[in-house]
Amino acid sequence: MTKDMKTKNVFMLLLTAFIWGTAFVAQSMGMDYLGPFTFNGVRSLIGGAALLPCIVLLDRMNGKGGKKKHAGSRRDLVFGGVLCGILLCAASSLQQIGIQYTTAGKAGFITAFYIVIVPILGIFLKKKTGWKVWTAVIIALTGLYFLCIKEGFSIGKGDMLIFACAMVFSIHILVIDYFSPKADGVKMSCIQFFVCGFISLPFMFLLETPRLSDMTDSLMPLLYAGVLSCGVAYTLQIVGQKNVNPAVASLILSLESCFSVLAGWIVLGEKLSVRETAGCVLMFAAIILAQLPDKKEEIL
Repeated sequence: MTKDMKTKNVFMLLLTAFIWGTAFVAQSMGMDYLGPFTFNGVRSLIGGAALLPCIVLLDRMNGKGGKKKHAGSRRDLVFGGVLCGILLCAASSLQQIGIQYTTAGKAGFITAFYIVIVPILGIFLKKKTGWKVWTAVIIALTGLYFLCIKEGFSIGKGDMLIFACAMVFSIHILVIDYFSPKADGVKMSCIQFFVCGFISLPFMFLLETPRLSDMTDSLMPLLYAGVLSCGVAYTLQIVGQKNVNPAVASLILSLESCFSVLAGWIVLGEKLSVRETAGCVLMFAAIILAQLPDKKEEIL
């Protein structure tokens, strides 16, 4: 992997974390009107629909050569997209339900445990993770604790649901790591959103009472979460994770929590405490450490 490709992929993952972090406000606003399955289902379908014109445009730009390039990966494309969609639906639903029973700070901290879970699962999949990445994981976890936890830490129903969400997100990252080099990232992302949206529909009608008026009231949050958080960010994740160590990718994506705090400070005028500032600094330091070149081992 060349240095230019490495920089490009890291930038894509950073942009993904930035969009996810700034989308937190939209998700919170949307939950004022819609239930978790309704919000996740509708925004996923919006995200999938938003990618359809992009796929048509990219196919026209690539021409016949682009079609031949991915002709042999149709099975990987469909299977990878469906599997990612199932995992995304499970993880996002667990997160939306769990956050109703715990604080946002604890939810952010527990969700970001995928930065530990991913390299641990990677050991069983024979993914090499060097000492710098493990050190970066410890530093990032410390930063996340300073950033998110402001009250006594106790385990409750919501915390267990959020931890289950972190487990599923970890598997989601590893599945993307496996399929992203084998299939078209934009098409796979589109499939995962439609799968996630359609799986959410029966739960939406069985467990909630979706109303068109509520969807209209939360139109802007739905569009932001659907087009940007889903359509753009998750696609960038799939493309950006190609040939990137999943442990390093999870570290970069964990900056979502950092960006959400910074967005609140810049956009909403929320004050950043010394503790939160220290958490942001530690997390950025962890990402830089993980990206430092090493002669003995190749991280990316």
